Amino acid sequence: MKKLAYLLQSKQVSSIELVEKYLAQIEASEKKLNALITVDKKGALQAAREADQRWKKGENRSPWDGIPIVLKDNISTRGMRTTCASKILADYVPLYDASVVTLLRKQGLPILGKANLDEFAMGSSTEYSSFGVTVNPFDGNRVAGGSSGGSAAAVAAGETPWALGTDTGGSIRQPAAFCGVVGLKPTYGRVSRYGVVALAPSLDQVGPLAKTVEDAAILFSILAGTDPKDATSANAQEFNVPNWDDALIKGLKIGIPKEFFGEGLHPEVEEAVRRALQILEEEGALLVPLSLSTNVYAIDTYLTIVTAEASSSLARYDGVRYGQRKEGADSNTMFAKTRGEGFGAEVKRRIMLGTYVLGAGHYEDFYEQAQKVRTLIKDDLQSAWEKADLIITPTTPTTAFKIGEKRNPLEMYLSDLYTAIANLGGIPALSLPCGKDSRSLPIGLQIMANHFQEELMFQAAYFLEKKLLGRA
Repeated sequence: MKKLAYLLQSKQVSSIELVEKYLAQIEASEKKLNALITVDKKGALQAAREADQRWKKGENRSPWDGIPIVLKDNISTRGMRTTCASKILADYVPLYDASVVTLLRKQGLPILGKANLDEFAMGSSTEYSSFGVTVNPFDGNRVAGGSSGGSAAAVAAGETPWALGTDTGGSIRQPAAFCGVVGLKPTYGRVSRYGVVALAPSLDQVGPLAKTVEDAAILFSILAGTDPKDATSANAQEFNVPNWDDALIKGLKIGIPKEFFGEGLHPEVEEAVRRALQILEEEGALLVPLSLSTNVYAIDTYLTIVTAEASSSLARYDGVRYGQRKEGADSNTMFAKTRGEGFGAEVKRRIMLGTYVLGAGHYEDFYEQAQKVRTLIKDDLQSAWEKADLIITPTTPTTAFKIGEKRNPLEMYLSDLYTAIANLGGIPALSLPCGKDSRSLPIGLQIMANHFQEELMFQAAYFLEKKLLGRA
């Protein structure tokens, strides 16, 4: 991103030329990729013109003024459709920007469009979209991951230099791993959720996807900070891109949880991650074996909480307050037709599960119990930080699977086997490309850190990126 910034600053390229380049790439690849739901050609070019005028006058808003971006389509954008990949919001145009969009506009970033996702961010493959499946740029027969599959695929395919996604149980990191890009789920509360359509408010976080660690860090520096509009916003310092220092690796304690290297992990994925760990050890890092035994309960706990919160969050889409309305003979019929025709199968499934676990007679057995186990998971993580500075695991057990391969919902849910724990614990986690398998599909490595330790995590990721991918 620094190269693009330099080209803009030195007048070797204009923002309009940049935007036109990415729009041309979108036009060339979208018929096969289907990464975007909405492309705002007119708005992006107008924002680019304004950026060029600012550069001409020496009044640029930031070094990144004029560098375009794509947003996941569950992030509110004033005057631009925000569909959540659902029929029920197919024509919804917000009257306001999400706080993260306001921050991007203040930096001067033109918005190219809105990225495809699993409907209401419920899924792990971007197959559950009312606007069609997003395919993996490395193999058109395989998924891009989800739910931020459109954002990850768009970055990987060169449709945008960077993108925003959201992560509830792995929805940034898993598609980042499948598409060979960098994806960050920040500490819960470090990035504002105001204006982001809620799936599970106690788990959701907005984060960056980019081709390099430094680009992800730059975008995160734009997003991070306290927001009075978000009641869950943490009172944390803003983030500054660090001065990269390889010396920090020496003596760094890297936790290796045995539960993430057992049954179900593909040998090629394990080999790639182990190779990265060996590099760290050779450079002076200390590999610390540890146990996160509560991770065995993470998926069940996550699903119980996410379905309960989704059931509550989506109650507003009834044809009266939000969403397309389907008329009926009475209000009950209207509600049923609106929700029945507006929601897809996976959304309906999670609403029903969530309504069940919140129901009288089930609340204590399911939702309350899940919250207790969540506390145990947090305690388990806290114990790990007493032994390790960072934790490294595979991001996913396998590389990208084939479209239509996981017909059983339970199989799909297990895609978040290694990622959900970070959401339950509220800690930051980053997925970094660490190689490819025998089919040339990207493999992702996950780095987790204690709350608000994104800088340390970025430092380790930047070091590994140089060693594994040869990036300076």
